[in-house]
Amino acid sequence: MLTKAEDDLTPRRIVQQLDKYIISQEAAKKAVAIALRNRFRRRRLDEALRKEVIPKNILMIGPTGVGKTEIARRLADLTGAPFVKVEATKYTEVGYVGRDVESMVRDLTEKGVTMVRIEKMESVRKKAAKVAEERLVDILQPLPAYGKKISGALKEFHQYRPHDAAAGDERPAPPPGQEENDEEKFAQYKRIRERFRKQLQDGELEDTIIELDIEENKPRIMEMFSSQGMEGVGISLQEMMGDMVPKRRMRRKMPVKEAREVLISEEMKKLIDMDQVVREAIEKTQETGIIFIDEIDKIVGSESAHGPDVSREGVQRDILPLVEGSTVMTKYGPVDTSHILFIAAGAFHAKKPSDLIPELQGRFPIRVELSGLTADDFVRILTEPENALVKQYKALLETEGVRVEYTEDGIREIADLAAEVNSRTENIGARRLHTIMEKVLEETSFNAPENVPDKVVINSAFVRKQVADLVEDRDLSKYIL
Repeated sequence: MLTKAEDDLTPRRIVQQLDKYIISQEAAKKAVAIALRNRFRRRRLDEALRKEVIPKNILMIGPTGVGKTEIARRLADLTGAPFVKVEATKYTEVGYVGRDVESMVRDLTEKGVTMVRIEKMESVRKKAAKVAEERLVDILQPLPAYGKKISGALKEFHQYRPHDAAAGDERPAPPPGQEENDEEKFAQYKRIRERFRKQLQDGELEDTIIELDIEENKPRIMEMFSSQGMEGVGISLQEMMGDMVPKRRMRRKMPVKEAREVLISEEMKKLIDMDQVVREAIEKTQETGIIFIDEIDKIVGSESAHGPDVSREGVQRDILPLVEGSTVMTKYGPVDTSHILFIAAGAFHAKKPSDLIPELQGRFPIRVELSGLTADDFVRILTEPENALVKQYKALLETEGVRVEYTEDGIREIADLAAEVNSRTENIGARRLHTIMEKVLEETSFNAPENVPDKVVINSAFVRKQVADLVEDRDLSKYIL
């Protein structure tokens, strides 16, 4: 069954959401919107037919910096789907030193487990916060040392706090004649605890330093092997050593506000069922996961190559089973790739999509070409998206008390300069705007907040003064912009 949020995500609304962050590229946004909606439609089918409906993978063709990665990433964000971006050039053919293509599925599964674990942990945060508060009170006001013979009030206390019951058996016995005062002392002890609890809730003890036993982080054994393409060996060693080596705890001093988060995190981990997390994560990965393979044009073989081309056509043949649908073993269990959505992208300057091996071409039936960006597109990119660059820089400098205002001619000048530098040197698309904007505001950012006025107006004259001399020097602009 679909959630209401998923049911509301029609292709038209998906494109509207993408329009908030990506300018132009209507054909690409339309293609991914249909692909995402088809996933929702598939889940409404009966089980027998559902297995037969495979995702229509997408091949994006276009120069760098036009929004290929951003479209895929925002698409995953819309539905909370596990998403990984990989570079095709990082992989080598099976049997050679380098990353195995199956590691992209393992990375996606790891992302899915992390997402589900965080979701489950947040759902029990309130309960964990109550337990963490109780542990903080225990640290601030520990239980006094009574003897083996405990009064009725203390017995009730130990039933309320079972984890201290064993420790209670080891406490020294009270002096003769002291036992009748236990209940009175315990009542006083409870009053002190409640006072500490109220101070904690009112935030009066946030900077108080306490000592806390926390679990020591395990060494990441897998990292020793991952660079050699031996992820499976690393996983086995990690789990084997995790079973053999007991968990170590170390004592640290920290303020209450920091200790509270540490304790809440520990309690949340105890409250969630990791077996259930793994089951849900694998299902989420298999049904909604998205793998974005960038620079796929770089693994197109060269006709003049001699000998084994381990990082090109061999990699294509290794990717093929994943895209067709196969089972990959991960440390969480087998993952079926049959319904994972693959989005591949490449500039295809020197090569053509038809240069890919025919079997792989057939597994990317939807092809969309993304157009290069013009100066008009740059103006829209600077102003329209919710995360537009001008909004980011304005907010950053406002934290220093500097108010930045952009005029229309100033924004147009930045866009024109970006387009001009792209045409003269390597065309890096919208990424050029970052270098231009950084150069325009370099002096302001460096001198803020001491030596700049409260208000800075970014107009065309200001932009030309900061950048135009570099743009005019073609040799210099090649390296600076």
